[in-house]
Parts: sequence; C-alpha cells; structure tokens
Amino acid sequence: MAEELEIKELDQVVVRFSGDSGDGMQLAGNIFSTVSATVGNGISTFPDYPADIRAPQGSLTGVSGFQVHIGAGKVYTPGDQCDVLVAMNAAALKTQLKYAKPQATIIIDTDSFGPKDLEKAQFATPDYLGELHVDPDRVIQCPLTTMVKACLAESGMDNKAILKCRNMFALGLVCWLFNRDLNLVANFLREKFAKKPAIAENNIKVVQAGYDYGHNTHSSVPATYRIESKTKVPGRYMDITGNKATAYGLIAAAEKAGLHLFLGSYPITPATDILHELSKHKSCGVITVQCEDEISGCASAIGASFAGALAATSTSGPGVCLKSEAMNLAVIDELPLVIIDVQRGGPSTGLPTKSEQTDLLQALFGRNGESPMPVIAALSPTDCFDAAYEAAKIALEHLTPVILLTDAFIANGSAAWKLPTMEGLQAIKPHYVTPEMKGHYTPYFRDEETKVRYWAIPGQEGYTHILGGLEKDGNTGAISTDPENHDQMCRLRAEKVAKIPVPDLQVLGDKDDADLLIVGFGSTYGHLVSAMQELQAKGYKVAQAQFKYVNPLPKNTAEVLSKYKKVVIAEQNLGQLATWLRANVDGLVPYQFNQVKGQPFVVAELVKAFEDILKK
Repeated sequence: MAEELEIKELDQVVVRFSGDSGDGMQLAGNIFSTVSATVGNGISTFPDYPADIRAPQGSLTGVSGFQVHIGAGKVYTPGDQCDVLVAMNAAALKTQLKYAKPQATIIIDTDSFGPKDLEKAQFATPDYLGELHVDPDRVIQCPLTTMVKACLAESGMDNKAILKCRNMFALGLVCWLFNRDLNLVANFLREKFAKKPAIAENNIKVVQAGYDYGHNTHSSVPATYRIESKTKVPGRYMDITGNKATAYGLIAAAEKAGLHLFLGSYPITPATDILHELSKHKSCGVITVQCEDEISGCASAIGASFAGALAATSTSGPGVCLKSEAMNLAVIDELPLVIIDVQRGGPSTGLPTKSEQTDLLQALFGRNGESPMPVIAALSPTDCFDAAYEAAKIALEHLTPVILLTDAFIANGSAAWKLPTMEGLQAIKPHYVTPEMKGHYTPYFRDEETKVRYWAIPGQEGYTHILGGLEKDGNTGAISTDPENHDQMCRLRAEKVAKIPVPDLQVLGDKDDADLLIVGFGSTYGHLVSAMQELQAKGYKVAQAQFKYVNPLPKNTAEVLSKYKKVVIAEQNLGQLATWLRANVDGLVPYQFNQVKGQPFVVAELVKAFEDILKK
C-alpha cells in the first residue's frame, strides 16, 4: 500500500482552468468555486474567455480560462498568478503558462498534445515542456481523454458527448488536490442537470474517476492541501456573479418599494445575463422585454417608469451610446430609471469579452445639453447587489435616472455572498404626490429642501399631467421656450442631483499618517486594497480610498484628497476619474497609474509603481 500523502494547511491558493472554448472550463471553475464557497472559504473568480463565437479547435486564439482564488479569510482579487494550472490542450499550456507561478503544479491532458495539437499551438519541437522551460517534475501528465472514454465506455453516450465530460475529470483531480468533498460536487451537478439525470450521474462518475486517479497515483505531488475558513459568520451563502447580484438587487428594491420591476433590454456582451436572470423571476412581479434594439430597450423602460414601475435597462458601453437620447428623455421628464452599464473594452466593438473602466466620462457627460445624472460604481461581484439596490432607491426617492457602472471583471466574476434579509435592507419610499395636491397638481412642483418633484401615476384622478422631451414651465408644466425658465430648470435639475445624500468617502489603512493615498473607483477596489496591504507589509505608510459614489461626490472628497502628501489615482482608463476629481477639488495634482489592457490590474505591478512614487 502506498504511503499516505501529507496534507498541508494553506491560507490561500489560486487555480486556473484552461482549454478550448468548448471544453467546459467555465463550468469546472464555477463548480470548484461554489464548493469552496459552500465550506466557508473566501473566493474571487475571473472568467477570461475569447470573443470568438467558436474559434478553431486547438487554436491559440480560442483558449478559454477561469481563475479562482480561494482563501481561509477574505479574498480581494482572483490573484496575479496561479498555484495550479489545468491545461486541457497544447494551446492552453502555451498561452496560459504566463499566468502560472514558477513553482506551480500543472495538470495536462497528454492525449491533447499530439503532433497536430502541437502544430496548431505553434510548437517548434515535440519537446513542448522543454520548449517552454517547464520542469517535468511539477507537471501531472495524465491521459485524461483515454481515461474518460474508459470510464464512460458502458454509458451508451456517443463519442462527442463523452468528450464533453473531460472537464469533470480535471475537476475531480483538482478536488483531490485540495481535499474537496465530492458530495458537494454531486449535489451541484444533480441540480444543474435535474432534467437530464443520466447526464448528471455520468458527470459525477467522471469526477470520481479524476479524484481516484489522483488518490491512487499520488500524481507526482509531494502533498495535498486543505484551506480551512478562519471565520464563519452564520447565515446562508451562495457563490454569486456580479450580473446575478445586480438582478437580485433590483428585485429586492422593487419588493421593498412595493412596485413591479420592469427591465427593457437588448442582448449585449457582457450584460446579457442580467436579462436572462430577471426573466426567470416572473413570480416576483418581474417583467422583462427583449427589445429590437438598444433605443427601444431604454424607451420601453421609460414608459414603464411613467406608468409607475421600478424601471431598468441593461447594456454595455456601445449600448449607452445608443440609449443616450432616451436617457435624456428620462432626465428632462425627471422619471426614475436605473441604467446598468457593464463596461467592456472599447472604443467601438473593441474587446467585447474584456473589462475596462472607460465609460466613466460617458456616464457623466455623454448626452446633449445640461444632463446631470447620479453615477454609482459597484466595488465587487457581491457589492453589485448593494449598488443596484442603492441605485434603485436613489432613482425612486429623487425621481431621476441613475447610472450603475459595473464591468466585465465583476459582472462575470464571482464571490461568496451572505444572503441578506429583507428586514435588514433600507426602506425605499418613492416620492409620490400627496392627497393635498389633488386638483391643483403640476408635474414640476418640487420639495423645497431636496428640489425633487412629486410622482403622479397615470390614472390617478386629480393628477392629470403631461411629460415630454420639450422643456416645460416649472410652474404650470406647459411647454416653454422662455430663456429664464430654461436656465432655472437646468439649475434645478443639477441642484436636485447635487443634493442627493451619499455616504462619506472611507479611508482604509494608515489613514492618519500615510505618505501615499491610493485612490480608485469601482471594481479595482480589491486590487488596490491588496496593493496597499503589501506595501504596509514592507513598512510603508499607505492608505486607500475607493469611490463608489462618483456623482454626486461624497461631501468629504476635497478634505480627504487634500490631507495627504502624495495621491495616486489608479484606473483602467487613461485618466477619467483623475479628470473628474481635478475638476471638483481645487489644487489637486495627483500621480496617475493608468492601464487599458482589458485585463484586471496585477497587484505586483501596482506595488512596484506605488513604491516608485513613495521613493520620489
């Protein structure tokens, strides 16, 4: 009997699954992250897939990846480089090796490294490991395809269906390496394939075969690993993506406000999952309409808002360009509307499956006329729930369209999320008309303090009114071209947005005596906090502040930014937040760290850049 392997305790580990787009790497990664979240680990995931609908099999451009970072405590990023790399073919090994640590364990399917596979992946020699300077001792070379075929030989499945199960063998091997409970995997698969139980059981059989292969051969590794959760807060948890969390946030807000939720949308990468998810929840009073184009998606939502629903529209950067005219109709009509922009690489079609923060100035200014809109930027996949809920609350209580910025990184990435209770959520009180206004209501009569107009729903007797795209008289609601009235209405709409109360900007780290303040907005939060912590570990005094509320800015913005000797603004664009902050904070002269690569920040690169600034 073979000697039992040592089981080592780890605080954190990063695993990257990679293969052809059809190899099921996203599913394998999702199951592994879900199982990890279920046992109380902190997780952060990063799906990295090509824009090709179906690239040629085995090609370098068709490789799809899924990276998951698992920790005993809170995990902020998917990790710079992985500790374990699963490469299902030669192209995956060649393109994904750069994401692996020098000492990483690599799992490969040797059946997918034949002469033709190596040729497609542009290897010059049959010695692919030598060509990449990879130590064979850290490679688990497994005839994965052969073993899956043997495992399912009696299943009655055809060869094509059998090959689709290869990802489950790799998952089983990774579960062995990290001592994961296969019962949790089996539960996931039985739920996913509830209508096809035979497929579920065959996949479970393959997962077990992968686990057994690792256990029986010890697969060339000195130890297996366990990651125990340091703190477990009681409650129900799930592994949730940002898009799903956004959908749930809107549903919760509609229920809290006592309204139907209406989503008018048009499919666009990477926002379509919001439409897909909401369409499943008709039982919660959700109405979804897949429209013929972006403009009608937004316009239909404005119609639903006029009729008294919580209305939303979801899209990405190119769609915001198309929706802008309709968005402006919501501005001048002062109707509640949530516009979700899941940012992707641009300009034009750009990088449809990659992530950037390049729509900030478009969100702030990308419409004709003086067109003020609140802008909120979600910080993480789980924060998408809170951000969507807060965007809906602001829209309904201040009668304004609100832009919610997420991006492909947090929309498709996932994290462990503790389900909130409805009782624990803030109240939402739409700014409705009052009984005293009946019979003499005009649509732009406002609350003296907040400057918010009162919302009358069509059909309410005594509250007849007209809204539209032409400027209206602030007193009567009739169409007006009077210069003084237009000037006043522009100022009132701007004042209303400026008066929206938002939380103060929070500073983390050495907030009282930092030599450098690291500033960002939205989804870069985890990377910037991680960089701050690494710099603190090196002995530097560093603080970090992340903007979630971009318009209006927190009231203490100027106070915070003026307090520190050096400020660096890091963003995934060429300086849009820096431009906005310089316009709003007198005398601000920040350092800038800008990348537009379509990929998340690399923490090690941030640390080096910030260290250079500290040494100046």
